[in-house]
Amino acid sequence: MKALNLVTLLLIIIGGINWLLVGAFQFDLVAAIFGGQDAALARIVYVLVGLSAIYQLVPFFRAMSTGEVAAERRH
Repeated sequence: MKALNLVTLLLIIIGGINWLLVGAFQFDLVAAIFGGQDAALARIVYVLVGLSAIYQLVPFFRAMSTGEVAAERRH
């Protein structure tokens, strides 16, 4: 489960950086790397980033319901 959290977090970071580049410079890095927005590989990356964001809602709401964020806990 920890590995899946790290992979999905990494994909969300990649998506965020891509949106930063799109917003600031009108440059879609994912499309540039994988052959355009309509290329199959680019679409797969877009879908994986979106699914990762949905998956990360689970730990987010879990942390919100306990009133503490896991990264702030002292073990």
